[in-house]
Amino acid sequence: MRYVKGLSQETLKILKRIWKESKYPQVRQRAHCIQLSDRGYKIAQLIETSKETIKRVIKRLKMGWYRIKKRVGGEPHPQYYERKIEELEELKRREARGEIEIKYGDESGFCLVPYVPYAWQEASEKIEIKSQQSSRLNVLGFMSRNNQLDAYIFQCSINSDVVVACLDALAQKIKKETYVVLDNSSIHQNNWVWNKEEEWKEKGLHIFFLPNYSPHLNIIEILWRFMKYKWLDSEAYENFKTLVEKVEEILINFGTKYTINFA
Repeated sequence: MRYVKGLSQETLKILKRIWKESKYPQVRQRAHCIQLSDRGYKIAQLIETSKETIKRVIKRLKMGWYRIKKRVGGEPHPQYYERKIEELEELKRREARGEIEIKYGDESGFCLVPYVPYAWQEASEKIEIKSQQSSRLNVLGFMSRNNQLDAYIFQCSINSDVVVACLDALAQKIKKETYVVLDNSSIHQNNWVWNKEEEWKEKGLHIFFLPNYSPHLNIIEILWRFMKYKWLDSEAYENFKTLVEKVEEILINFGTKYTINFA
């Protein structure tokens, strides 16, 4: 009987790194034994080890169990990125003085493919959520740091016409000079949007485009992440109707029941 089997490629890479780089001979030896066990060596041929030993070895290397994050596929131009950062910081200072308001705009979609990664559950009875094909609920939002949100929900695709219509509606509602932060997606950067910028400026609404490959500068991304991984519970994914109701409930109560500390 083998002592260890079925290790993932990620685990094998970690063990190989430990075997090659650890300064402790015993740690290197144990990591090597685990690899050999996975390759079919018998227990009698190996030094006995345990899960606790593996955990101790990994902790010594200051490694942890973290969610793997996606990253964008490119890098912004350094000089342009620095200039836009300075401009955005100046806008934030003006907002802190009460001169303007900044709203962070973006779109996100929701469907019956669940985003729930973890949940408290009894060891003897695991919670399962059905993943199923469904229509897609799309949301376009404009959010400020003080948890004020203007959100528009659609069961159709969000294109440039929709973005322009929502910005038109926002321009009618603003009480002071407002800057809307947007990324450079094709539904934001096009003639339909550009041709409306002067009209919006006359109403006190300005568009601030972020540098390419910089989603981390748009804090409304945090809202989408909270909704998908924290606030949408397993019951929301029972059917499309319950998903729509829960998404609407979160959006309506954002700023009161649901809040984010952007300090």
